[in-house]
Amino acid sequence: MRQLLGGLCAALGMIAPMAAQAQAWSPSRPITIVVPVPPGSSTDILARILAERLPPALGQTVVVTNRPGASGLIGAAAVARAEPDGHTLLLSASTLFGAPHVLPKGAGGGVDVIRDLAPVVKTASSPLVILANPQLGVRTPQELVAYLKKHPGLPYASSGNGSPQHIAGQLFMKATGTTMIHVPYKGVMPAVTDTVSGQIKLAFGALGGVGGFIDGGQLVAVAVAEKRRTSLLPNVSTLTEAGIDGVELNVFFPVLAPAGTPAAAIRRLNREIGAIMQAPEVREKMRASGVETLGGSVEDAVREVKAEYDRYGSVVAEFGIKEE
Repeated sequence: MRQLLGGLCAALGMIAPMAAQAQAWSPSRPITIVVPVPPGSSTDILARILAERLPPALGQTVVVTNRPGASGLIGAAAVARAEPDGHTLLLSASTLFGAPHVLPKGAGGGVDVIRDLAPVVKTASSPLVILANPQLGVRTPQELVAYLKKHPGLPYASSGNGSPQHIAGQLFMKATGTTMIHVPYKGVMPAVTDTVSGQIKLAFGALGGVGGFIDGGQLVAVAVAEKRRTSLLPNVSTLTEAGIDGVELNVFFPVLAPAGTPAAAIRRLNREIGAIMQAPEVREKMRASGVETLGGSVEDAVREVKAEYDRYGSVVAEFGIKEE
């Protein structure tokens, strides 16, 4: 018994320093957050909030680097190749997980967004909204379906082939038995701009960045592609409420690290970033941009990233979506 207790104490003596070491991870040099889109987007805004607020918590400066290209895969590849030590992170929109299913194999340097990257935390999300030019004369999901039944083939805008907005449009047609013509744009704002001007009358878009057009009456928010109403647009019906099921989508913004990054680093970053996202002033700033801040565990982020990747793969295959 004495020998057994002695061995147990020795083992505990080894575990305790290891546990303390795991809890004590801190960066030893500046952290780089790679944003795989140009400056000015919701993704970029989130990254710059972290660059401002993480240094006091981590004791190191944080630098944001924009590496756009190949629907986010260029930036993702740069992070995947970085040293897996917690000093290089990727902050991307969830559109990243659709790109491998749509672009040619090897695009962006052949990065595998599931195998080569480790999810850290979901920072925020933005609901997908059906947006109509007021000239179209529809304000509810039921009115839109009725219009499309009478006018099949109405063009609708999205931010590009394989984007969540494109996929939402395809799922909407499947759920309602309607027909529309997809018009892909190179990004959300060009699609929204043409919808506001009336060059195209309907768009599927993320709420981030378009709230001002809705408030100003230049766009009508017809419906939200969520099961439950969002507090960001409390007076706008969901498609599910209207009896249109299977079109529940949003855009979320995860932070990812190179695969192989120590668990202690990932958990510390998860904790610090999650706390920043819950700060009242951060929540209000992002809500004003049509984005709701989140957080959650590492396990939540891992699960939702994999689910999003698989869902994109299924829908892209079902509808034969290909690169523009």
